[in-house]
Amino acid sequence: MIRVEAPPEAPAQVAVDLREAGVPAGLIGYEYRPLSGPVFLAGIGERGLVAIATSSPSGRIAVDVATGHVVQIPTIDAARAHHANSDLDSFSRCVAAVIARFPFYADGVEDSYEEAAEELRDLIYGIDETALADNGFWETFCDDVAIGHYADWDT
Repeated sequence: MIRVEAPPEAPAQVAVDLREAGVPAGLIGYEYRPLSGPVFLAGIGERGLVAIATSSPSGRIAVDVATGHVVQIPTIDAARAHHANSDLDSFSRCVAAVIARFPFYADGVEDSYEEAAEELRDLIYGIDETALADNGFWETFCDDVAIGHYADWDT
């Protein structure tokens, strides 16, 4: 976990969560890479977002300052965020569970792809029942696992 300082626009509770609990140091592949420092993003969500990481080439993972939910913004200029987790702690625990389950596949056997994705869905749902939202971060991640996207990743 990396403890970070929130931007000045962030509400007190978001700042406390980022400073005390921190953010995960990474995830498999390029789905999540922490930013060197959180950035406030106005115009998305009710009161804005605090971006904490990149997600894919041009997306972001952020904390919604109105709700505390962790969300994914698919591209930097996106007007809509997709749900990831109900809070930063649940997001961190899901990241840890996914990393602990890696490698996902049994020696690259294609028959194991969907089975691995179902195991991940069960793990993630057990941590946060909201995490597998339609088109959300974790559902998309599990869909990628189901098609073998992570068969060649080391970490």
